[in-house]
Amino acid sequence: MAEVFGSSSIIRNRIAALTEEHRGLDGAVSALIESHKPDELHLKRMKKRKLLLKDEILRLQKMLVTDVPA
Repeated sequence: MAEVFGSSSIIRNRIAALTEEHRGLDGAVSALIESHKPDELHLKRMKKRKLLLKDEILRLQKMLVTDVPA
């Protein structure tokens, strides 16, 4: 039982780290868009990374939901 709580804690910590990175990228994307000549390739890469982070966050959140005992 402690193993489940330990892994849940690890998953929550990972979700928090990914969420923080996602927020940081959100700000960076906004700043880049507002710049006079945004680097389109860099912008695409940042947006792609944001989507990957969002997908990973959702995947981990689903793991937490399925780990909760009934």
